[in-house]
Amino acid sequence: MYTCKNCYSSQKGFTLIELMVVVAIVAIIVAIAYPSYQDNVKSSKRSEAQGALVSFSAAMEKHFTQNNSYLNAGQSGDTGAPAVFATTAPVGGSSVYYDLTIEAATGSSYTLRATPTNSQTGYGFLEYNALCQKSWEEDNSGAIGGNEFDWDKN
Repeated sequence: MYTCKNCYSSQKGFTLIELMVVVAIVAIIVAIAYPSYQDNVKSSKRSEAQGALVSFSAAMEKHFTQNNSYLNAGQSGDTGAPAVFATTAPVGGSSVYYDLTIEAATGSSYTLRATPTNSQTGYGFLEYNALCQKSWEEDNSGAIGGNEFDWDKN
């Protein structure tokens, strides 16, 4: 009678249990990493909008230097879509994540706004004014709250 003492020791490969353990580990890693990745993507898009607002502010200052007023910097008057800067952020990008507008303007001050669109919708608008004050409507309530006068995540 033939018996093989080491028949299984020469076989190579993984058992089903070993593969299922690896699949479970990968699933756990993905479940943890993907939401963090999504937050980082949204944060980087918000950073692009912040940079666009600062550049938009520089364009408003140039307009003031040329006209001695912040008025009439919009495409159709004092507010709305800007005539002195791009209307979307990222500036020159193929995908639009924020709409840029002049929210308020007088002869001596202005407030600029970046309103989220597309995949950024529901992430709260950003504002920047002539005094370099920043605000982020982080809770998406429609108005700037008492603890939202910065661009930092609370």
